[in-house]
Amino acid sequence: MARWAAAGDPCFGPVTAEAIGLGFDTMLRLNPRESSVFTVEDLAGGRVIGMADYRDLDPYAEVATLGVTIGEREFWGHGHGSDALRLLVDHLFGAYCLNRLELDTWSGNERAVRAFTRLGFQEEGRRRSAALVDGKRYDRVLFGMLREEWTNLA
Repeated sequence: MARWAAAGDPCFGPVTAEAIGLGFDTMLRLNPRESSVFTVEDLAGGRVIGMADYRDLDPYAEVATLGVTIGEREFWGHGHGSDALRLLVDHLFGAYCLNRLELDTWSGNERAVRAFTRLGFQEEGRRRSAALVDGKRYDRVLFGMLREEWTNLA
């Protein structure tokens, strides 16, 4: 099992190294008008430590879904995910006529909840007991940000 890709998020694991390879092959063929995946690198050493993505970009509803994963545990808590997410939000609101961005995490991922909130995402709801991690149930926490909220923060 390759834990790196899951980064503790139950929506991504368990996965095999083969599944990760197939996933990356698929990512190379994505249409950037709908979705894209970027690597997150540690600037000090240039090492790939995670990824940030957007998907389900709908130009008619003016919405997209985001995600960020820092898979290398030694880099957790250093702001890499927040930096990557901030750049991705800037890119999406700058390059596309979007009104809304959304993302989610599980309630046990307190670092992500804090990071999303610090960046200006608003908690919009919960899917109670929707994630199972190590035999324990957690909520899925849903977040959203409107263009006007990002403009006010920038």
